[in-house]
Amino acid sequence: MYSAEVFIVSGGIGASGEQLARTALAQFADVEVQVTTLPGVRSDDALCRAVERAAAAGGIILHTLVDERLRGLLKAMARERGVVELDAIGPVLDRIAALVGQQPLGAPGRYRTLRADYFRRVEAIEYAVAHDDGRNCHQLNLADIVIVGVSRVGKTPLCMFLAMQGYKAANVPLAVEVEPPAKLFQIDRRKVIGLTLEPERLVEYRRERQQRLGSAAPTRYSELREIARDLEFADELFRRRRFATIDVTSRPVEETASDVVALVGGQRQFAD
Repeated sequence: MYSAEVFIVSGGIGASGEQLARTALAQFADVEVQVTTLPGVRSDDALCRAVERAAAAGGIILHTLVDERLRGLLKAMARERGVVELDAIGPVLDRIAALVGQQPLGAPGRYRTLRADYFRRVEAIEYAVAHDDGRNCHQLNLADIVIVGVSRVGKTPLCMFLAMQGYKAANVPLAVEVEPPAKLFQIDRRKVIGLTLEPERLVEYRRERQQRLGSAAPTRYSELREIARDLEFADELFRRRRFATIDVTSRPVEETASDVVALVGGQRQFAD
C-alpha cells in the first residue's frame, strides 16, 4: 500500500515531470510513493478534475504546464483545496524569457513534435527489443516490418538496424519442429520478409555460436543435413504464404535493410 501519491499534471504526455519526480524519489530509501501521470490537461475542466483527484488522495501535484493561464489557474485551485503544488516549468520559462527577450509560445507537446524523429526511433528500438526472437507475437500487427527465418540467418541484427531508422521491426524464428505463431498469418503478408542463406554459410554461423556457448562437439543444430532441412521448411513456408524473400548470403546488413524497406513500401531513405 502506497503511503503517498504524487500527481504529474501536464499538457503533453507528462514524461519530463514523471522523470523529475522519480529522480527525486530515488533519493529516499524505503518509501512508498505512487507516481500518477495525468497527461493532456489542456482545459479548465480537466485541470479541475486533476486538482480534485489530488485533494481526494491527499497527494501533491508536480506540474509542467506551459500554458501560463492554466498554470495560474492550477495554483489558485490548489490553494483553495489545500493541495501542495510544485511548478516545474514556470520559473524556467520566466528566466529564459528574460534571457532571450521573447515570451514563450505556451504550446503543449511542442518538444515532442520538434523531436518526432528521435521519439519514433526510441519507440521503434523498444518495440524491436520487446519483439525479438518470437516474443510477444500477439502484437505483430503493430509492427512495420516482420522478419522471419531459421536460427542464425541474422534476424536480430537486421531488426535492430531497422529500428535505428525508425521502423518497428519484429522477428519470428522458424524451426521444423515448431508451429509458427498464428498471428504471423493474420497480418498483412506484404510486411513480412523471409530471410534465407546458403547452407554452408549457415553451418559456419551455427558452429561459431556453439563455440561461443562452450560446446565444441557438432550437434544436429549445426549439421549440414539438418540445416538444409530447416531452410527447405522455411522456403516452403515463404512460397506457400507468398512472403517476399531475401538471400542474405555475403550481404551487409545495411544493404539488406534497404531492400527490406523497398519491399514493404517504405519511403524513408537509409543513411550512408
